[in-house]
Amino acid sequence: MNWLAFVVVAIATLVSALVVVGSYGLGVRLLAVAADAAPSRQPLVRSSAYACFGVCGAAVLYGIYLIVPVFH
Repeated sequence: MNWLAFVVVAIATLVSALVVVGSYGLGVRLLAVAADAAPSRQPLVRSSAYACFGVCGAAVLYGIYLIVPVFH
């Protein structure tokens, strides 16, 4: 068994899970803060939340692209 390849896959899995969960959690938090923010800052906070959701979705779609061989 190639242990170095196993470690690389484990680290890549951990980092990608942190990116997906972290960006989604930050997006949810920013949406909650946007409701209490000053009216002049609400569009900035809300667009930042949607950007976090976009990063999360892009990471998920890239993972699906890597898994499904038809897309290659």
